Amino acid sequence: MSRTVFCRKYKKEMEGLDAPPYPGQKGQDIYDNISKQAWQDWLKHQTMLINEKHLNLMDKAARQYLAEQLDKYLSGEDFDRAEGFVPPTK
Repeated sequence: MSRTVFCRKYKKEMEGLDAPPYPGQKGQDIYDNISKQAWQDWLKHQTMLINEKHLNLMDKAARQYLAEQLDKYLSGEDFDRAEGFVPPTK
């Protein structure tokens, strides 16, 4: 049976992550308060930001920018979007 959490992003009970995605306090907070779906959605969004903004993850400023966007994304604040992205039509 999978564990559930009250997802801070989607404001409802959802399936939780299997393990913290980061070490330390931040990873534990995500594990306790963010659903597996919200985390997967963040990973897709993060990939779009990296690609569209040509971020170099070796650059400390780029990593800090992504960390700030992660916090905004998961807490429901206004976050940056990839300017050139057009979602596919179904």
